Amino acid sequence: MKYGKYFLIALAVIILDQIVKMAVHFNMPLGSAGQIQVFGDWFKLHYTLNPGMAFGMQLGSDYGKLILTSFRLVAMFGIGWYLVHLAKKGAHTGLLVCIGLILGGAIGNLVDSIFYGVLLDNAPYNAPSPWFHGQVIDMFYFDIWEGYMPDWLPLWGGKYMAFWPIFNVADSAIFIGVALIILFQKKFLVTASGERIG
Repeated sequence: MKYGKYFLIALAVIILDQIVKMAVHFNMPLGSAGQIQVFGDWFKLHYTLNPGMAFGMQLGSDYGKLILTSFRLVAMFGIGWYLVHLAKKGAHTGLLVCIGLILGGAIGNLVDSIFYGVLLDNAPYNAPSPWFHGQVIDMFYFDIWEGYMPDWLPLWGGKYMAFWPIFNVADSAIFIGVALIILFQKKFLVTASGERIG
């Protein structure tokens, strides 16, 4: 199949992501107590749980987590369909690899959201949560900067801010896939026959 190898890339991302998450969950205490410094204070391994989207953003209602997980499930099938569609159109190999990375990352975090609340009891304070309400395990912690913003800045002036992304293998795969598509879009978004992918 034209697209089979790209689904294997997605599968490799999922497997690596889940191995790292299981290693963190079963071998590291949650929070600062189990934090491991890799490069001083700049890069650490830090077991944290993310109940929402990127950077901990959440939908506000009682059904927010269910809606988010359901959206991720629909998006997974959409990305998979799009990968097959692009492969049949003869899309650039680089684009298909990137879509495979994005698909693997999306499924990796979806596994957490669907299963972890029940199988790992990984809701806050070890409280069990129903299917589709699991928390995503994050562990790569980059402590970039924290402090008070200059007073002259609108909205954030004088406020304490911290820029410290915490993410996982799945997030990394999604980020790399999207970043490469943006960087090489002129090359990637044209088929071998010169047709523009819309």
